[in-house]
Amino acid sequence: MAILVTGGLGYIGSHTVVELINNNFEVIIVDDLSNSEKFILHNIEEITGKRPVFYPFDLKRKELLNQVFDAHHIEGCINFAAFKAVGESQEKPVDYYENNLFSLINILQEFKTRNISNFIFSSSCTVYGQADEMPIDENTQLKMPESVYGKTKQMGEEILKDFANAYQRKICLLRYFNPIGAHPSALLGELPIGIPNNLVPYVMQTAAGIREKLSIWGDNYPTEDGTAVRDYIYVVDLAKAHVAALKNLLAKSSGETVIDTYNLGTGKGSSVLEVVKAFEQANNIPVPYQICDRREGDITIAYANADKAAEELNWKSETTLEEALKTVWEWQKYLESRTN
Repeated sequence: MAILVTGGLGYIGSHTVVELINNNFEVIIVDDLSNSEKFILHNIEEITGKRPVFYPFDLKRKELLNQVFDAHHIEGCINFAAFKAVGESQEKPVDYYENNLFSLINILQEFKTRNISNFIFSSSCTVYGQADEMPIDENTQLKMPESVYGKTKQMGEEILKDFANAYQRKICLLRYFNPIGAHPSALLGELPIGIPNNLVPYVMQTAAGIREKLSIWGDNYPTEDGTAVRDYIYVVDLAKAHVAALKNLLAKSSGETVIDTYNLGTGKGSSVLEVVKAFEQANNIPVPYQICDRREGDITIAYANADKAAEELNWKSETTLEEALKTVWEWQKYLESRTN
């Protein structure tokens, strides 16, 4: 069974491709390499023993996407293809709307024309905005997101719901919290372009001496230590959830409308300073940091109630924060070995 994985050489995408291959799916990757590297394809093959089919192009190029669907009997899609930096999305809103929504619509046009179902969308806890109560479950009211990135995810969900209802298709919206860590082989991990936007790769690069100091965006939030709180989930646990969600969709009858929504997180919030200290303890390495002004678009606190995924997908996060942060440092050592 061929599954299209868009953005499949990116951070979460590459880990999910490994888990799909381990579960005997045929994987077709489309990735424009705007936030990934070609060597990841080789590393996927090294881990799994199989090399996925790979097409390097931008999903906004409809004619090339059409050719991929002509060449393969695709029976589902996991869509990771999106710009994803909260801060950058505030500075480049039109780029984010164009890239994140046009690429989604182009895939759905192929699904509509070819009568394909089984679509999994890489969504985000940002669709909840700043929720009034914690933990956040799937019934928590959606608010206007704080960032353009969050708005594109919320709009993407609405597009998919309308698609499912209009054409009786099966979709799954996976709202995940903050992915961290690297594959236990140390051959896959997060590869930020330029200065990292996400906390953990910034911590990693600071510990490695690539960055002079970690910038912590605000220490005056109404939290225990003044820094923002998030739910940090290990990326391999997250990847396994995508496979569980796909199997769940495939088991449902074709021709019916299915709109599944799941939060994917650990159920525990950790502050920025707690993550920094956990990294230092896990790897016995100091991380110098400085406090900066808050970033526009950031929320105060968000962590998940993932009980629904446990009940319906038989999935839960199993890896501790410290265990995940150890894999980050092994990934950094691997990256250094590549450049030496």
